[in-house]
Amino acid sequence: MALLNVNPTRMALMDLKGRSKSAKRGHKLLKDKQDGLMQQFLSIIKEAKELRMTVEDQLGNVFQKFLLASAWMSDAKMENALSSPQAKIELEVETKNVMSVKIPIFSIKKTGNIKAYGKASTNAMLDEAVEALDNLFEILVNLAQIEKQAEAMAIELETTRRRVNALEHKMIPDLDQTVKYIKMKLDESERAGIIATMRIKASLEEQEKLENAK
Repeated sequence: MALLNVNPTRMALMDLKGRSKSAKRGHKLLKDKQDGLMQQFLSIIKEAKELRMTVEDQLGNVFQKFLLASAWMSDAKMENALSSPQAKIELEVETKNVMSVKIPIFSIKKTGNIKAYGKASTNAMLDEAVEALDNLFEILVNLAQIEKQAEAMAIELETTRRRVNALEHKMIPDLDQTVKYIKMKLDESERAGIIATMRIKASLEEQEKLENAK
């Protein structure tokens, strides 16, 4: 804690009391925001963990399907079948405001045929592998969206935490300490004024007695 560089006057005392009240109200609002952000962040992290496990599981399944397909096809036929894709995917990104945090929302638009290769030179296992990879891509996009949301939440959470700590451990204690100091100084000045007034009154009474005695 440190005293602020202000003059110990009643005007300064009123100003500091107002600032302290505002700081405490702001601290409560930021603390509530921090708690809300933490709940949202933990929820997103949980969802991201579950999706990542799904991706890892399905990715292994996709590799296995491609491995089985390649066992029945030559490398040249596999490369030729997948070298001229006709399907296209467009990714659109929007933002949504959640507790003052802009989080991304991804959406994909698919066009064309993912199985544009000839059926005569391929097999059903390749079809299954391509379909599985296409489905997995949507999950990957969703995972990327959630992880970007978690990143945005984490940044805002850290910023809010620093503000809460600054108010709680620096600004509010400094304001309260300075208010206490000014009150003490004003009380001392008031007591000194009372004592000075009493001395003056006593001196005047003494002078009055002496004059009456004459």
